[in-house]
Amino acid sequence: MRDVELHRVYRHFKGDYYLVEDICRYSETGEELVLYRKLYGDGSLWARPKEMFLQEVDREKYPDCPQKYRFELMEIESVAGH
Repeated sequence: MRDVELHRVYRHFKGDYYLVEDICRYSETGEELVLYRKLYGDGSLWARPKEMFLQEVDREKYPDCPQKYRFELMEIESVAGH
């Protein structure tokens, strides 16, 4: 079972990168939401249902997508050797 890792960078299947800030709950339903920040443009903060964040790419809609999941965790090595 996959889970969301906080303060880590994820790649969206369309190519952009996002930093997961936190997990919160929608006050009306209790549904878990992922709070994530764009690592481009204005760096704005966004929220998406956790279930959607973790789901696989729709192969019917995007048959040529090389990524399995909508958001995939990136392993980014330190350039300073940390």
